[in-house]
Parts: sequence; structure tokens; C-alpha cells
Amino acid sequence: MQLKVSASRLPIAPLLLIAPFFLWGTAMVAMKGVIPHTTPLFMAGVRLIPAGVLILIAAAFMGRSQPKGWDAWLWIALFGLVDGMLFQGFLAEGLLRTSAGLGSVMIDSQPLAVALLSLWLFQEHIGFWGWLGLGLGVTGISLIGLPDELILHFLDPGMIVETLDGMSTQPLFASGEWLMLLAALSMAVGTVLIRFVSRHADPVMATGWHMIIGGLPLWGISSVVESGQWQNIVPSDWLALGYATVFGSAIAYGLFFYFASSGNLTSLSSLTFLTPIFALLFGNLLLQEVLSPVQWVGVSLTLVSIYLINQRETLPGASKKVATNETSMTQQQQVSEVSIKKVNTLTLSVRESEPEMLP
Repeated sequence: MQLKVSASRLPIAPLLLIAPFFLWGTAMVAMKGVIPHTTPLFMAGVRLIPAGVLILIAAAFMGRSQPKGWDAWLWIALFGLVDGMLFQGFLAEGLLRTSAGLGSVMIDSQPLAVALLSLWLFQEHIGFWGWLGLGLGVTGISLIGLPDELILHFLDPGMIVETLDGMSTQPLFASGEWLMLLAALSMAVGTVLIRFVSRHADPVMATGWHMIIGGLPLWGISSVVESGQWQNIVPSDWLALGYATVFGSAIAYGLFFYFASSGNLTSLSSLTFLTPIFALLFGNLLLQEVLSPVQWVGVSLTLVSIYLINQRETLPGASKKVATNETSMTQQQQVSEVSIKKVNTLTLSVRESEPEMLP
């Protein structure tokens, strides 16, 4: 699989591949207590600008080159606008207008958009097992994030109308859900954009600069439309912000876009399904949040989906296709070898006949 090949040079590659999603999930837990004490756009800028500076410092120590030329800076600016300002802005505003569970479902469904964009732009093979895995992944995170009562009632066809009549549907279709959907689409487009950015600039340097370029407008808008950004933040909140900035942004985004610049985008993006699982597990450990049986089913389906997506090239249906391609290539090689032998034989016969024609 291309994702494994891109990281095979690193001795702890599997851990590094999972690290961004582990850090994002734990950062969500750390940020739960901070959100009521600050404003969304200010918090989004905090997660971007200091993290971008840290990435640039680390990249400089690693000897990575700065972007050069207008093409590089234009791609980085577009990258910063989409994945920095729009993604973090929509995400922060959406979290205030939707439930945490439904918001998590919508934001973590972005692997579907990445798969479609990768199929269209880069012709990445998805196949039956890949699409099945993506479907199971969305189902799994839905079981994790949506209310158990809603899911259990909808499993009974006779209860659908009664459930809709008895529940307030406004929270499901409020503007916050649209903001979370826009955030998911922004992240999906940003994941694809890194491929084009890396053709003109170092992906790690580009990640740092795009966070600064995307974060500055958020702070600018916050200074105009928000107030009381930091007055209510207590020392424990600053620690949580520090963790979310250093680990949940700088390290997580640096690793994610490094792998996205060369690996299989569908496979890498499918690991996003792990984010709500890590958030649930650490919410259980640190905040005593209890997982329901329905959520455990969702966790199981999500893990199965990740396996199917990342092994889609080696599962039975895909392996037959690979074997057929290899057989076809072998037959073509054999035909080519026979043709070469015939040409060589003809050439030798001509060379041997030349002395006989001489007087």
C-alpha cells in the first residue's frame, strides 16, 4: 500500500501514522473545559499561529528549505485560506452551535470527500472493499456520536414518525451542522491541496506557514467581532491550550501533512475515523465519561472500516485483479521477448549471408 511505502523509511512509522489522530482526539478532551471561557475565533487562532511558529523553528533545525517563488507562496496562501482560516473558523463556530457528538460525526466524515477528490484528481483506486470500509466508518462514527435514543428508535420502523414528532429536530438541522459540514469539506480540500503545494515547496515548511497565514485573519476578525477573549481563562485552561497547540496542532498537523504530501490520501484520511475513538477513550479515563453499548458497536465498526480501507488492495477481490494484471504483464513480456529473439535471428542471418554475396 502506498501509505506504508511512503513511511517505510521510518522505524516507528506505524506509531507516527496514528499519532496525529491520537493527538487530535486527546486535544478535543483537553479543549472541552476551555471553550466556555474564551471565544471561538480567538481559540482557533491560538491553535494555529503559535503552532505554525513551532513548526517553522523545527523545520529550520531540520535543514528544510524555505518556500521560493510566487508559485510556492500562492499555493501556500491558498492552502492557508482553506485548511487554516476556513477549516478552523468553521470548526470553532460550529462547535458552539451543535452538540459535540453530532459535530464529531460530521467533521470526521471528511474521508468520504477525500476519497472522491483523490479518485477524481489522482485516480487513486478505492474498489469495493474501500467503499465498504468508508460506509462502515461513517456508520461507526454515527453510532459513536449520535444519541443512543435516536439510533435505537430509528432501528424500529414503526417508531420513526413518533420519534420525529416527539423530538425537537431543530438541533439536527441548525446552522451549526452546516458549519461543521463546511469545516469537513475544508479539511478534505486542504488534504488534497498539500499534494500540489509539495510540488513547489517543502511540505513541512508549507504546513508551518499555512497555519500562520490562516491564523492571522482569525485573530483579526476576533479583535473586531469578539470580546473577552482571554479574561476568563484560568491557568488550567492555558495548560490545555498549550497541549492543544503544541501536540494537537504543531505535531499532529506536521505529521499529517508530511504523510499526505506523498502517501495514499484515501488510506491516510481513513485514519481520521480514529479521532472520535481516542476522544471517547480518554474522555472515559480522564473525565469518567461512560461508553454505551451502542458506542462500543460504533468503535468496532470503525476499526473494521479502517482495516478494510487500508487492506483493500490485498483482500480477495482486489488480489484477483492484481494477479490478472500481473499475468497480463507477464504475457506481454513473453511476447516482447519472442519478438526480440526473432529480430535477433533475422539480423544474424543477414550478417552470415553477406560474405556469400561478395565476389
